[in-house]
Amino acid sequence: MNIFGRADIRRKLIAPVVLLMLSALFACSAGDEASQAGKADILLFNGDGVSRNDVAAFERILRANHFNYATVDSRQLNEMDALQLRSHRLLIVPGGNFVEMGKGLTAVATANVRDAVHGGLNYLGVCGGAFIAGNSPYNGINLTDGVRFRFYSLETQNIRKAVVAIAVPGAPTTVDHYWEDGPELTGWGDAVAKYPDGTPAVAQGAAGSGWVILSGVHPEAPENWRDGMTFTTSADASNAYAVKLIDAALNRTSLAHY
Repeated sequence: MNIFGRADIRRKLIAPVVLLMLSALFACSAGDEASQAGKADILLFNGDGVSRNDVAAFERILRANHFNYATVDSRQLNEMDALQLRSHRLLIVPGGNFVEMGKGLTAVATANVRDAVHGGLNYLGVCGGAFIAGNSPYNGINLTDGVRFRFYSLETQNIRKAVVAIAVPGAPTTVDHYWEDGPELTGWGDAVAKYPDGTPAVAQGAAGSGWVILSGVHPEAPENWRDGMTFTTSADASNAYAVKLIDAALNRTSLAHY
């Protein structure tokens, strides 16, 4: 056998070994990723109907403040039962089209989320995530004992996007937040922040053993959402409030309320 023949045999013997090693490496990586997702304190919903920009805004804040989170899409949420959901501490549902959110989930999935929250999972819903938390006719989760939310009053003036000055108990001044087609939260829980017209902009309350915080405004909104709009307070001030809401929802902390 010449030297080229021996080299060819070595290549044929080594190649399967290399492939086996690479397969094991990728399997370990995938396993580590799945393991990390399974251990996440927070599930961030990024499924059908959700604003991708809002998911990105939440991810930026979660990473910057070292929250342990994983994302979950509609298909994955549809496949999770209440016990699996309760292995996490908090479900965040960002803004978006709550009608499409509901359509993307099965009735069993929304019932499982409701059961998980009643069993101890906490919930933070912002804008569309607040709408679907209520008794929405579009496959809502109904964490609110039948209360259905309506749009904040600016919607009746055909205003779809605005700067709103939000007041919180005990604060000497209001903070400007980005609002876009969000609800006002009359009829459920305790108001922890108010719109200029006095209706609840942020509300909190228990749903069984779970703690629920809902917001009609976007405190997580980054600076670039403010283009063409005039704010009197900084995006940092608004984002700090988003961190406060996340932390309160995660740790079942009752915020000062009216």
